[in-house]
Amino acid sequence: MTDSPLLLALHSCTERFGVAVQDPEIDQDRPRVMGFDDGRGLSNSLIERVATLLPRGRWGELKGLAVATGPGGFTGTRLSVVMARTLAQQLGCPLLGVSSFALMASRLAPGEQPFWITQPLPRRGVVAGQYRLRAAVVEELETPHLLEADRIVSPAIEAAVDVDADVEALLGRLRQALQRGELLPWQPVLPIYPTSPVGPV
Repeated sequence: MTDSPLLLALHSCTERFGVAVQDPEIDQDRPRVMGFDDGRGLSNSLIERVATLLPRGRWGELKGLAVATGPGGFTGTRLSVVMARTLAQQLGCPLLGVSSFALMASRLAPGEQPFWITQPLPRRGVVAGQYRLRAAVVEELETPHLLEADRIVSPAIEAAVDVDADVEALLGRLRQALQRGELLPWQPVLPIYPTSPVGPV
């Protein structure tokens, strides 16, 4: 693998869609990052938005992909995860999946002690994940999930998504994982759905 392979990261866990590209042909020193406020229209604009930073004719050159797996909106999160999984499978390249909470954890961490990131869901409860920052590396101790109604977690910080910053951080995590020689198969990368999109089953 070259020192600066072509890499792509996607983040669609909010109404804003973030794309980050490391492209050795254009910018070797700094990735290109763009955010698009497409909201529910992302299903019609996803491919076009990615092509804004990386033309479709070059997708076959990708050496690694990364995607934020949620929690987030059912449709938005699923769109980018499905696209990333499909590209990784067809290209035979690595795919890294990272929760959106883990991406923001390095920005929100109050120190090196374990802490929770929480996000209230209207009429559904609270989604929470537990994290620890050690030597600037985020450890996800508990993946984001819906808390039991009577459970209180502490210390807790409310989720604060910054899609542009987080998708750039996601690209950085992909680069580091590849430098460590991690295999990153696409099959385990799935969206995080803390609540069922079809209600109780």
